Amino acid sequence: MNHPHSRLRAGNPEAFRDLFRDHSSLVYRHAVRVTGNWALAEDVVSLTFLEAWRLRGKLRDEGDSPRPWLMGIAVNVLRNTTRAARRHSAAMSRVPAADPVPDFADELVGRMADSEELAAARKALARLRRPEREVFALCVWSGLGYAEAAATLGVPVGTVRSRLSRARTRLRKLADEELRRAKRTTEPLPPPGQTQGSRDTAARPHKETHR
Repeated sequence: MNHPHSRLRAGNPEAFRDLFRDHSSLVYRHAVRVTGNWALAEDVVSLTFLEAWRLRGKLRDEGDSPRPWLMGIAVNVLRNTTRAARRHSAAMSRVPAADPVPDFADELVGRMADSEELAAARKALARLRRPEREVFALCVWSGLGYAEAAATLGVPVGTVRSRLSRARTRLRKLADEELRRAKRTTEPLPPPGQTQGSRDTAARPHKETHR
């Protein structure tokens, strides 16, 4: 009995339509989270599936799902794409946007509560080393299991676990720093003469405990 991947290796058009139907949204959501740019994410999807067609002969029979193979291609496309877009993205991140995340943000960013937190998380994520950043994006934002992420990146499962642990530890600290920095630059100063009483806390930002 032929393995289901054999139809993909043979270049069967129906098999590739099924691959796109079943997994293009995963690639897209992952690319949106990594790049923060929907138009760029669409390009990543197109390039990923073009590369999947070109590299179809390298798909092996291990496992029932082509997700690790496909996401491995997506990760490589993202590495190349984000290098080219890095300076543009850095410039755009300094420009305040009126509505950077629309109503379906919850679907796209998981537990991120609002656009401010998403922006802080993306800036914090950009400060991690690439291996930790990729593992975090695959496991936390895109929901791949340890084994799938390991197969995607071509590393042992233990490496995925240790990288994710380091990423979580660093991100807690970095995201807090980014949120505090964002609040300092966006919160209005209290009106003159209103620094007494309850306003005293405004003069002691280091005492804040929320977030």
